[in-house]
Amino acid sequence: MRQIIFDTETTGLDPAQGHRIVEIGCVELVNRMSTGNNLHIYLNPDRDSDPEALAVHGLTTEFLSDKPRFADVADEFVKFIQGAELIAHNAAFDVKFFNAELAKTGRGAITEYCDTITDSLLHARSLFPGKRNSLDALCDRFGISNAHRTLHGALLDSQLLAEVWLAMTRGQDALLIDVDDNNQGANGGVVLAKFDASGLPVLKANDAELAEHETYLAALDKSVGGECVWRKMDAPAAAN
Repeated sequence: MRQIIFDTETTGLDPAQGHRIVEIGCVELVNRMSTGNNLHIYLNPDRDSDPEALAVHGLTTEFLSDKPRFADVADEFVKFIQGAELIAHNAAFDVKFFNAELAKTGRGAITEYCDTITDSLLHARSLFPGKRNSLDALCDRFGISNAHRTLHGALLDSQLLAEVWLAMTRGQDALLIDVDDNNQGANGGVVLAKFDASGLPVLKANDAELAEHETYLAALDKSVGGECVWRKMDAPAAAN
């Protein structure tokens, strides 16, 4: 399973108003493991950033003046995302910018090159309805340090989102995990087997333990003025 966590920085909010991408950051995960095979590109947008956007990312027109244009890196970008699941926070924003940039180069929409696109913000809202689900808020919730993040950056935000995404979607297939060489996946990840309880020993209570249990239940009966809930739960088992 190949996933690309991605983010952009732009000159403004709407490509329909002529705004462009100025930075692309992509982090590759294979079988939920970071590979280090990331893509990070600064772009010359051939225009100034809006003051509000510049305050967010800090990428000045002067800094971007000698950087490649999107058309120069379009093939590299399309090849990198080919067949992967793309994951972004508020994905609709990034997707509309990529679609506009790809259209300028005569290419189709971004969905023609990837397997699917997942919005981590929508996923977070389903897990934490009514709560703040910005990237910063999720970092705080999952204990992920973002202290080094003074400005937004596409690669840095993608790296943080990768950690958040793994935390949000982490599952466990077994209670007991025995890690050895035979449990290593092709990319170094641990392969978890389905838990088989058939080999666990069954330890039955002895007479003294059963007597102590009965004494405890009798005390519960007295406290509730009748039959406690545990006796009602034991009744079907006793009938069998």
